[in-house]
Amino acid sequence: MVRGCGTLSAMSVPPETLDPRARHLLRTLISRYIRDGEPVGSQTLARHAGLDVSAATIRNILGDLEEVGLLASPHTSAGRIPTAQGYR
Repeated sequence: MVRGCGTLSAMSVPPETLDPRARHLLRTLISRYIRDGEPVGSQTLARHAGLDVSAATIRNILGDLEEVGLLASPHTSAGRIPTAQGYR
């Protein structure tokens, strides 16, 4: 994910601004959400993404993806869901 002093605009996030790990987590989250129809949490992604990272690291990446408008959180303790932009 590209990080700097400010945040990336949620209007348009080119795929190349996402690092491969963030792209992989986004794809995994989208497929789990389509399959189950429920918000996807960091523990679920930790089990199913096939990455050797902690749930806390995944939460940080999900937060970055939410910040740029690719994910949304229905409420605080639910997982995340893809936005229309996230599906693109």
